[in-house]
Parts: sequence; structure tokens; C-alpha cells
Amino acid sequence: MMHTPDRKETTDNLLVDRADGVLTVTFNRPEARNAMTWDMYMGLAEACETAGADDGIRVMVMQGAGPKAFVAGTDIAQFTEFDGAAGVAYEKRISEVLARLCAVNVPVIAAIDGYCVGGGLGIAACADVRIASPRARFGVPIARTLGNCLSADTLGLLIELLGRARVVDMLLRARFLDADEALGAGFVGLVTDDIAEATAEWANTLKGHAPLTMWSVKEVVRRLSESGGTVDDQDIVHRIYGSEDFHNAVHAFVSKTPYEWRGR
Repeated sequence: MMHTPDRKETTDNLLVDRADGVLTVTFNRPEARNAMTWDMYMGLAEACETAGADDGIRVMVMQGAGPKAFVAGTDIAQFTEFDGAAGVAYEKRISEVLARLCAVNVPVIAAIDGYCVGGGLGIAACADVRIASPRARFGVPIARTLGNCLSADTLGLLIELLGRARVVDMLLRARFLDADEALGAGFVGLVTDDIAEATAEWANTLKGHAPLTMWSVKEVVRRLSESGGTVDDQDIVHRIYGSEDFHNAVHAFVSKTPYEWRGR
């Protein structure tokens, strides 16, 4: 594992910022409500690789530029020449990016201000925890806009998090969930007027927790989601109980001395 000094990687539409153990990905097309281009999807996948390769990163944050949207779907202009085969290839690529996001080995926070629509809802669903502003709106209104569809992978993930009845109703009626309904459904953990402060507080909390314990939660959840049932977790349990962190933290707890997590 490497440790990269704090720095920014800036492209036109995607900002990646490393600072104080947090990798922040900003979807940066506010004039288009941060609608995703192919390059932005690829940049998001690359950011996931960075989060996994740098042991100095303890938390990943995703946010949209400006107050109007987290991500308002995929840029529709990219669909003008699509046919059935192109649609299959597109959904496969999106599923691969979302699967990579789900597999990031550090906690991922989605800070959602404004619209979180279509592909944006899929991205947010891959985060581990979500914070929203009262302005946040969640939905996939394709039944009245584009007439396309969701992949089974994305639909299954939304059903896991929001429930089958709510997701089917949301899709068939092409309606949006407001922040309070998303909070009541458990999709978001907090609705606040100050997303930046709340995100910083949550990230700081997560940075202070055992990295391997948090990874184990994420990995078991990911495997359960993929399998739909029982999974073999022996490798996870072996890694955790055989770790330097567990061994040293037990001794520190017994001796009532502080311990700084090392993630190994």
C-alpha cells in the first residue's frame, strides 16, 4: 500500500481532492446539474482505485458542485445514437462502475444537495451512508422522460435500500422522493441545512474507527447483496482476528491505554 501526500487532481468535470485522510470526489458540471459523461464515470472508477491503493485514505466522500444537484443522471446527449446493443453495453459499463464503487474498502459518504436522479441515484445507493439537504429529491423518472430502463443490478440495489413497493411505485409513477421520505425509508441517515459541516463530522468520526472492522461490515454486506443469502465469511473473520489492530487493541483496552488504528 502507498501513501500519497494531500493534493488535488482536477479535470473539467470531476474533481478529486485528497486532504487529511479523506478523498473527496466532486461531480463538477453544475451548469448541467452534474449530469454524468462517460469520462466522469471512468474518473469515478479511477477514484475508487485510488481510495483502495492509498493507505493514507480512510474515508471517501462524493458530492455535487452547486446547490441544484448531486447528480442528475447521465448526460442525455450521449444517448442520441443508441440502439439495443449500445444499451446493453452501456448498462454493463455502468454496472461495472457501480460494483467498483460498492467494493471500495473504506467508508463512502454521499453528500446529497438537490436532485439525485437516475444514474445519480445509483451512485448514491452505492455509498455506505448518505446525508441530504432539505432540497434533495430522489428518483428515476424515465417512464415519462426517456423511456429507457434500469439494469437488474441497479434495480436490485434500490429495492434492497428502499423496499420493493416504494421502488416500483417511484418508477411506475415517475415520482420523486423528498428528503423526509428518504430519511423515513432509511436511505439517508440525516437531513440537514449544513451538509458540509455534517459531512466533515461524519468523516472525522469514521476516520477514528477501526478500518478493518469497517471493511468487514462493507465486505459482508457486499457479498450478501451479490449472493442474496448466506456467504462464506471465514476469510474475513480470519483476517480481522489475525490482525495487528485486533491484537494490539485488545491489550490497549485491557490496560486502559489509547490505541491508534493502523488498518493492518
